[in-house]
Amino acid sequence: MNRLLTSTAAVALALVAPPAFADMEAAQQFLDAEIGDVSTLTREEQEAEMQWFIDAAADFQGMDINVVSETITTHEYEAQVLAPAFSAITGINVTHDLIGEGDVVERLQVQMQSGQNVYDAFVNDSDLIGTHWRYGQARNLTEWMAGEGADVTSPTLDLDDFIGTQFTTGPDGNLYQLPDQQFANLYWFRYDWFNDEQTKSDFQDEYGYELGVPVNWAAYEDIAEFFTGRDMSYIEGEPTSVWGNMDYGKKDPSLGWRYTDAWMSMAGMGDKGEPNGLPVDEWGIRVNENSQPVGACMARGGATNSPAAVYAVNKAIEWLQNYSPPQAAGMTFSEAGPVPGQGDIAQQMFMYTTFVAPLVDSEAVMNEDGTPKWRLAPSPHGVYWEEGMKVGYQDVGSWTILDSTPDDRAKAAWLYAQFVTSKTVDVKKSDVGLTFIRESTIDSDHFTERAPNLGGLVEFYRSPARTQWSPTGTNVPDYPKLAQLWWQNIGDAMSGAKTSQEALDQLCADMEDVMSRLERAGVQGDLGPVLNEEQDPQVWLDEAGAPKPALENEDEEPQTVSYDELIQSWQ
Repeated sequence: MNRLLTSTAAVALALVAPPAFADMEAAQQFLDAEIGDVSTLTREEQEAEMQWFIDAAADFQGMDINVVSETITTHEYEAQVLAPAFSAITGINVTHDLIGEGDVVERLQVQMQSGQNVYDAFVNDSDLIGTHWRYGQARNLTEWMAGEGADVTSPTLDLDDFIGTQFTTGPDGNLYQLPDQQFANLYWFRYDWFNDEQTKSDFQDEYGYELGVPVNWAAYEDIAEFFTGRDMSYIEGEPTSVWGNMDYGKKDPSLGWRYTDAWMSMAGMGDKGEPNGLPVDEWGIRVNENSQPVGACMARGGATNSPAAVYAVNKAIEWLQNYSPPQAAGMTFSEAGPVPGQGDIAQQMFMYTTFVAPLVDSEAVMNEDGTPKWRLAPSPHGVYWEEGMKVGYQDVGSWTILDSTPDDRAKAAWLYAQFVTSKTVDVKKSDVGLTFIRESTIDSDHFTERAPNLGGLVEFYRSPARTQWSPTGTNVPDYPKLAQLWWQNIGDAMSGAKTSQEALDQLCADMEDVMSRLERAGVQGDLGPVLNEEQDPQVWLDEAGAPKPALENEDEEPQTVSYDELIQSWQ
């Protein structure tokens, strides 16, 4: 990220102080110094789009607005480069705060509960779509763009060009959030090691099948065992001891994402369905025909403490303890993400692709010609998984404006949200952060040229497979309240304070306690939880779908596939 931002430092500094009267001079300076031809728009089209922002912002010049997002490369670029550029071009002074994702959710919750305007706009995950739809405290963007926000809605916004709006749309068909960045959880592996003849031969001799991209968890486990402690120095420049898995396990808010970000679905805990399992989703929450949550524990028809969920947690702990660097157990999401770039990790079950940008800057995993030694592929699935189930997670960080934000400040913030997602800047922003939101950017000539250096990322986003990776869905009635329960309870299992079964029993009980309070309070009206009566879990286990009964044998035949054949299937 630093290498990419260095070239933009001068323009950022030059544009920090907005001119007394915003005009095209600042826009042209920005386009010359920062954008150039790294855009899907011609220079004439870029200038026309910038002129629209200048005109639309006329009534808000001199206003100070505050927005917030989590700290990832894409948002650093927005805060350091795009925010000062926007301020210079429009005369609206933007303070773009960067904080941890857990802190973003906490401050959003504070504003929702207090009604006091803390931030004029939030980039928060579309995982909160169920929360925003049920509480009705986020501006309904569909109505906003057609009504009071029409005069500040860009004619070139082109919502059809966004690839993630299906995840930010409520069951009522209305848009509540505007995607700003997207990244998926994919399988990451050392393509060079997997294709080395000696390595392949040794694996074949030991396990009886070909080394390749694991299709299921059984193959992943074999590969993790094979590489852990292996001396790879027979390949010039490679380490004498490597690890077969990378993960993190610190009792921290990010530990919750490790599991809610589709880990349980990949194991096979929930039901079939896209973008999320129905009636039981990847959190184990069951909903009725009216999309009202009715339970999370098996006694109410949920699956959070089901055999498949226990299997999922047990496997994660086992692999963390047996095949990962010792320090991984004490790491968070942000600390663990860059570790594969150090060069001694053979594979990672799921790589948040927001970490691809720093990987590209890691010499230990890049060839001298700029191509990667690694590749990205679909994550393998567990023994309870069935065809038609969700196969992975996709983060969709999205602009959200709460009703508690005054109208004039909301309009100014909406202009900024559209600026940083505009076609003028999107290719360049994607170039820096590699978090794609627009079809036109993914299909651009620029990323056709960059694709060989990004290890399959562009091919994935151009493939129809990408729709099978999805964020948390609308089964979750209150993300801020429920998400914190995951890391607190799962942390007890990771530390050994409780068994996985004990931790999950407590987790689903805590989730139902929150949902019961929501039901009694009636704060979500007819959309809120209506918990089922408890009964013998076996009643639900005997029904089709989730929760699923324990398998007599959780071992399965390992399966791998050639990466190059996989890529061909994507094309």
